[in-house]
Amino acid sequence: MGSPDFSVSALRALAGDGVEPHPYQVVGVVTQPDRPSGRGMTLASPPVKLVADELHVPVIQPQKLREPEALQQLQDWHPQLIVVSAFGQILRPQVLDLPEYGCINIHASLLPRWRGAAPIQAAIQAADAETGVTIMKMDPGLDTGPMLRQRAIPIGPQDTGGSLFARLAQLGGDLLLETLPGYLSGEILPQPQPDSGSTYAPMLKKEDGLLDFINRPAAELERQVRAFHPWPGTYLLWQAAPLKIHRAHVVMERNATPGKQLIVDGLPAIGTADGLLAFDELQPAGKKPMPGKAFLTGARDWAQ
Repeated sequence: MGSPDFSVSALRALAGDGVEPHPYQVVGVVTQPDRPSGRGMTLASPPVKLVADELHVPVIQPQKLREPEALQQLQDWHPQLIVVSAFGQILRPQVLDLPEYGCINIHASLLPRWRGAAPIQAAIQAADAETGVTIMKMDPGLDTGPMLRQRAIPIGPQDTGGSLFARLAQLGGDLLLETLPGYLSGEILPQPQPDSGSTYAPMLKKEDGLLDFINRPAAELERQVRAFHPWPGTYLLWQAAPLKIHRAHVVMERNATPGKQLIVDGLPAIGTADGLLAFDELQPAGKKPMPGKAFLTGARDWAQ
């Protein structure tokens, strides 16, 4: 059960992806329905569906997993184990209890830190030194189930949500294959999560990307730009339209009135609650991304 690119690594790992012999048979895939996408709003399939079709694995796409037809199909597949990776729907007890070995989840954080829907962005925003993947046995709670295995990786100063996403997706598939033999044989037993240290990373919306120059320091805003790239993106309002910020850096040796627009070292910049934030790459509404210096050639009124 999975939907976005993050889930593809796990599906390919389970299916063997051309490697023979392989110990696991993927009897079915459950993913989200096709959704309108792009400017033309044409229907687009989730990445997991495209890979399942490539692997010739049966796929269902229920609006809700509780639909009788979806539950019947799950029962007809007789799964011994369900692997869940960024699926996007809540699993009720009748699904959790269906397979002999239960349902296990590949979660992109070092639980119990950053339970919830957006752990990758949250780890960068919080200036965490590391993050990782947790393989856990699911229970009815939100990412509260007992853990099977964890592996950590460092978060680099240039990491974005996208770069960390790619590294953790690959790690998730690798760690899943390392964990399954011991779990299925009973050598790896689920261990309860620690009672302390839990944090929550809620689902992000586009409006969460609005940068707050008045109340937040430049270092926090720079991490937000990296964390939210490419989704949901960060932006400010300029000339009554969103101005997307793709790359930025902190200029701590200078200060300005929070929210004041300036030009620093040939780049557009804005004062924050502490330090300046200079923009290396921006995207005005209706245009393609461009370097900060190129932006200024068409925005001569930038500096107030």
